[in-house]
Amino acid sequence: MNLAFLHGMLSSSKGYKATLLRRLFPQILIPDFSGPLEARMARLEELLGGKDPWILVGSSMGGLMATLYAAHHPERVARLILLAPALTMPGAPVPERPIPIETVVIAGRQDRLIPVDELRPLCRRLFPDLQFHLVADDHRLKATSDALDWRALLLEGTFRTRSATGRLADGGH
Repeated sequence: MNLAFLHGMLSSSKGYKATLLRRLFPQILIPDFSGPLEARMARLEELLGGKDPWILVGSSMGGLMATLYAAHHPERVARLILLAPALTMPGAPVPERPIPIETVVIAGRQDRLIPVDELRPLCRRLFPDLQFHLVADDHRLKATSDALDWRALLLEGTFRTRSATGRLADGGH
């Protein structure tokens, strides 16, 4: 299985989540993106073409990019992991049709950029095979990223976090 992490608008391949995922999955593709969405999508098309299936992890704008890629190439995507995806960003080109791909969305209750009350209904419409997890975190999802069992999430689609004691706990929808 091919893994890729798509960072947010103001982040890079050297950001916190990118560094964390590279340490856990040395083979993960973590490219740098810059410029407008159209330029980012053109670069993504070049990078992901020819290999499939992909598990795409997208954070914020990277979540929008992963969604758009999956909408155009559902046969190339095995699973989407969307972290505070910028689907409700003003002017975001959200797909009209449902995307028939296993999708896990993690959203923060304290996210002021992507309000959960707008994000949740949109995700329910877009992703028929959806796990939506609301967590006590903000848009960056740093505390959640630290607590996630990334292997279970990426490889199995199972949402689990580590408590302060280091024990695993299943997450709720």
